[in-house]
Amino acid sequence: MKRIKEYKKLFGVEKEIELKAIKKSYRNLVKEWHPDKFQNGDPLQEEAEIQSRKIIDGYHFLVSIAPETLEANLPAYTETITNSGIADYQHKGMLLEITFLDGTIYEYFGVTKQVYIKMINSNKLNRFAKRSIYPNYTYRKVKKALENA
Repeated sequence: MKRIKEYKKLFGVEKEIELKAIKKSYRNLVKEWHPDKFQNGDPLQEEAEIQSRKIIDGYHFLVSIAPETLEANLPAYTETITNSGIADYQHKGMLLEITFLDGTIYEYFGVTKQVYIKMINSNKLNRFAKRSIYPNYTYRKVKKALENA
């Protein structure tokens, strides 16, 4: 959740994430902080490189959790959570990362330690996740393992 709030603040997003507003803000921030804008020896050049990386990372992150993106990817997400069991999971802070048997990895934001403990103590892990994790937390697809050709 901290990461979401940080990037929302950077891009000036108040509540709901809208792709159009993010893209506009992204273009303006890149113009302001592009490293090529600063000459060699300029004290802001190093800061510009750091800021531009942060802007690019923030843009990709916010786009990945934007309602339009989630809606476009909903069929694939539904297929994964319905038909593929949980292969592995990790909890770091308020972030739960679930790896599914099909190789897809999703991050769920704001999952407290208490909810995580209930999940790992559940005798039916997939059932608990379907009822308590998937419908209640902001998520994003991290990656899918490379398929054998």
